[in-house]
Amino acid sequence: MISWPTPFLPAVPGTGHPVQVFDTASGVVRPLTPGPTARMYVCGITPYDATHMGHAATYVTFDVLGRALRDAGHEVVYVQNITDVDDPLIERAQRDGVRWEDLATREIALFREDMTALAVVPPDHYVGVVESIDSVAKAVRTLVDSGAAYSVPTAESDGDDVYLDLTSDEGFGGVSGWTREQMLEVYAERGGDPDREGKRDALDPLLWRSAREGEPSWDVDGLPAGRPGWHIECTAIALDHLGMTFDVQGGGTDLVFPHHEMSATQAVVLTGERPFARTYAHQAMVGLDGEKMSKSKGNLVLVSTLRAEGVDPMAIRLALLSRHYRTEWSWSDDLLAQAQERLETWRSALSVDGAPDTEDVVEQVRRHVADDLDTPGALAAVDRWAKECLTRGGGDPTSAGVLARALDAILGVRV
Repeated sequence: MISWPTPFLPAVPGTGHPVQVFDTASGVVRPLTPGPTARMYVCGITPYDATHMGHAATYVTFDVLGRALRDAGHEVVYVQNITDVDDPLIERAQRDGVRWEDLATREIALFREDMTALAVVPPDHYVGVVESIDSVAKAVRTLVDSGAAYSVPTAESDGDDVYLDLTSDEGFGGVSGWTREQMLEVYAERGGDPDREGKRDALDPLLWRSAREGEPSWDVDGLPAGRPGWHIECTAIALDHLGMTFDVQGGGTDLVFPHHEMSATQAVVLTGERPFARTYAHQAMVGLDGEKMSKSKGNLVLVSTLRAEGVDPMAIRLALLSRHYRTEWSWSDDLLAQAQERLETWRSALSVDGAPDTEDVVEQVRRHVADDLDTPGALAAVDRWAKECLTRGGGDPTSAGVLARALDAILGVRV
């Protein structure tokens, strides 16, 4: 799968700090210890609608994480999937009377445009489920052959569906830390089928869905014609491109359970090793008028719509960076207006002939970003410098250029 163009990352004098982030599995802020190369997997979109601010917040957050790791001297190998065949996509295509492949292609193209505009560094491996069918099927067959998976007959198909037996992993639950009651409370609304007859346990996840009339399916060796379940897709793609025990698994908090929990369990059962990822980092939900912003609710503020209205993508990015990634917040016109004003102020300050020294503010930006991606703190440090520059001026004709490069390289803000 083609991703999008890589933005230029300017060189900045000095080196960033070791990066630490909040790990959902342990419940504490902990340092990342990747060695020379950091390996990061962030769950991608299901392409049945355009990029909203919740999506944008997630991908900007993990873009900043990748930038911070690079600034600290690491190479970064970044993998992102695309769930380009799944129930929501198929249902939306049927509703709109279009081919599911055409809907996916259209929305993936729009997502690329949005990410390019927001200066998000693309993944090294941008991988669709459709192009990974053989790999996913191989993983499912391995689970079946080991006795960790079982078949459930269905009247809707000539073949059986295949499920994972969660008792195969005694560590199940270690990513989320949730109780069984908490899991069951949200499982159905988050893509699970707890009431499916024939399952050994209500929480057992679907690995392979046998072919149904009107749904896409693939013929693969050793399994009935069908398509993958949701969670096994990411397990297989991550193992293919990063291997077991990579550094960061990322996504929104709505993926903690079941998606990241199930993906990790499947990987453990497949490989006999643990953990799947050393650190699990999650972007808090973004709302509108007090409700989570989501496609299912229809309460979306779209990046593409704002861009079409002439909003500077850097103002959108600044609005996202003004809220800490672990804090739930709501999008508003006031927030965007504040970001636009901030962008104009920064550009004015960085355009003066002589500016105050920027060594300290670059250091503050680095320190805040490395400390659990404290982007609000980094922005506030630049605000203070800009105020001093515009009120008092300075005598250094080169310092503003150094800060501009740092903002571009570390925060992804082009000024």
